[in-house]
Amino acid sequence: MSLPYRAEPQVVYQASDDIKNWVKAHTAHMHGICGHCLHRTVRAETLDGEVFEGTLVHYDRGVVYLMQPHSPQERFFPGPGFGPGFGPGFGPGFGGPGFVLPLVLFNLLTLSLL
Repeated sequence: MSLPYRAEPQVVYQASDDIKNWVKAHTAHMHGICGHCLHRTVRAETLDGEVFEGTLVHYDRGVVYLMQPHSPQERFFPGPGFGPGFGPGFGPGFGGPGFVLPLVLFNLLTLSLL
């Protein structure tokens, strides 16, 4: 079923070519750095000032994945976990050694080895 009148989408924001190119270049640069930090403990600080520490377990098209250790409250559930996890290489499900935190590469301000 088609509608008799279809309005054109109204663009409310469109990044300039300079911004697009900068984000692509920054993401490619951070992607290259992540290769040297894989399976190492890092501290990541975002543009918003949030700080995360964990083991860099994976990175791909614009996202870095940090394995976070469980907090003392979450350690109440020891064992292999309750579920398959988040795919190959991301560990067991809830109750395992930690959880994986995805961070967007263009939002990272610093990435430090610990």
